[in-house]
Amino acid sequence: MNAMQRFSSGKLSHPLMAGIGYAFLWLAIGALALSILLVATSTQEDNLTKYSYFVHGFALLIGGWTSGKRSGRKGWYYGGLTGILYALLVFVIGFLALDMQWDAIKWIALAAAFGLSALGGIFGVNVSKGSKSK
Repeated sequence: MNAMQRFSSGKLSHPLMAGIGYAFLWLAIGALALSILLVATSTQEDNLTKYSYFVHGFALLIGGWTSGKRSGRKGWYYGGLTGILYALLVFVIGFLALDMQWDAIKWIALAAAFGLSALGGIFGVNVSKGSKSK
C-alpha cells in the first residue's frame, strides 16, 4: 500500500503521527473540559495552571502509549520522540500566538515531555505485546 492510499484511508499508520494526533485530541478534550469548568464555576483563569499541566501530562501519556502500541517495539524511543514533537509544537504555537520566549523552564518542560511520553510508550509496547501473545 503506498503512502497516498494509507493517508486517504483515514488511518494514521506511522507511530509518531498517531501519537501526536491522539495527544492533541486529548489536549483539545482537556482544554474543552477546563473551559467548561471556567464557565460553570467561579474559578479564575490564574487558578487553572495546575490543571493545564495535568491535561498536558495526560495527553503526553496517551500520545506515548499510542505511538508505543502502534510501533510494537522501542516504546520509549517512539514515545519519547512523540513527547519531544508535542512539546516543540506547543512551544511554537506559544511563540507565535503569545510571543513566548525560550528559557530554562522550557528545557525542563521538554525533558518532562520526553519522560512522560516515553513512559507511555513503554506501557503501550507492553500492552501491544500482551495482546499479541494471547
